[in-house]
Amino acid sequence: MRVLLIMDPGIAIPPRGYGGIERIVATLAIEYQRRGYEVDILASEGSFIQGCKVHVIGPEGFPPPKKVMNLALLRAWTFLWRHRKNYDLIHNFGRLLYLLPILSSKVKKVMSYQREITRRNIEVVTRLPHRNLVFTGCSADLVKRASAPGKWEAVHNAVDFSQFTFTDNLPDDAPLIFLGRIERIKGCHTAIEVAKATGNQLIIAGNISRLPEEVEYYEKEIKPLIDGEQIVYIGEVNDEQKNEWLGKSKALLMPLEWNEPFGIVMIEAMACGTPVIGFKRGSVDEVIEEGRTGFKVNDFEDMIAKTNLLFSINRATCRENAYKKFDVAVVAKSYLNLF
Repeated sequence: MRVLLIMDPGIAIPPRGYGGIERIVATLAIEYQRRGYEVDILASEGSFIQGCKVHVIGPEGFPPPKKVMNLALLRAWTFLWRHRKNYDLIHNFGRLLYLLPILSSKVKKVMSYQREITRRNIEVVTRLPHRNLVFTGCSADLVKRASAPGKWEAVHNAVDFSQFTFTDNLPDDAPLIFLGRIERIKGCHTAIEVAKATGNQLIIAGNISRLPEEVEYYEKEIKPLIDGEQIVYIGEVNDEQKNEWLGKSKALLMPLEWNEPFGIVMIEAMACGTPVIGFKRGSVDEVIEEGRTGFKVNDFEDMIAKTNLLFSINRATCRENAYKKFDVAVVAKSYLNLF
């Protein structure tokens, strides 16, 4: 069986830093190979997965300019038309329009969404002749909110649990952690307030958004509270550092101010045995298993209360339960079972 994975240009696969969707594509490419499939990838220059053949449709550089995206579309169309009979499955994480030349071909096609879904292109595409096309969203909440036409399934995101180190028996003074892009909707300011209210140290890890309003948010509302002792900012982390910091933290805080489509960092934390406390928005209700892999809370006061109950969660149980739902082998099988 031969599989083609498609990703927009901009960030190489696997990502060297931030790059949630690119990380999912890389993880699935490795797992599909492990299952005996031949895997090709359409992606950015600089992408490399052992055993995969990469076909470049654009340069690295995020965000990609419109000219780059338009050229990528033409390159994808040309490639897919020429090779439309060469694949058994085409799994697209990029633009839906990439699939336009092969909509009515018999090849099985999965269009996966990892961010907010807009209906316009979907409505156009589903009115055209098409077959063997399934849409997926990374959470049931995302699919429900889109309410778009076509055949839809919710398939959660995944990580390779074997790449994360389980850590047990943390000291009482183990820190809390906030790990993600630092922007208002992620709620870093609330995480700081929770740490201060509960007397815990907070580790802040992640890149600062380049958007002017988010730079201002960091400079005015986050940076003044970083004291290097109770509130510590360690910057953007690589995979090895992420594994280390998540493992030695007593909980990951997710005080979201938006409907997060998924949040891969939640299952990365759980893979280390670290429970998650998150505001009950977006996918949080699906990802966290109450009292076993973390706590779902409604507000700031509730997050404080649950922080004081972390001792009741068994870290081995946390990892085991998350593994059964979110390990890449489980999720890859869900994708392959769509047909």
